[in-house]
Amino acid sequence: MSESNAQQKKEQRLRLVEDEIGRHLAESEKSGELRSAPSFGKPLDFGDGYDETPAEFRMPMKVLKDAGVVPPEVEVMREIAAMQAELETLDPGADDAPARALRQRLAEKRQVLALRLEKLRASGSL
Repeated sequence: MSESNAQQKKEQRLRLVEDEIGRHLAESEKSGELRSAPSFGKPLDFGDGYDETPAEFRMPMKVLKDAGVVPPEVEVMREIAAMQAELETLDPGADDAPARALRQRLAEKRQVLALRLEKLRASGSL
């Protein structure tokens, strides 16, 4: 099979899928199903932090994300979440050495994160 023939078949399949999606959307619009959705007419919230990310960091962060690289701040946030989850599994009234040590490490991680984020805000670079 030639490359152009394969490309044509792929495009044809995509058109069929797009036509089917279009039919479903048209049916939903006619029935009023779309208008009854709570998010109708509102911007989509992808929850990916794009809107909260300063404009000058959006492209670099996208490049990192596409490359599968996690920024150091995100890694620290993940570590904090894991430590917090571990702390919540411990007995809340316990004030033993392991719980104290974990709370101390958690406080230190939070401080490191706060300092890195503040430096980012202030200078625009690390």
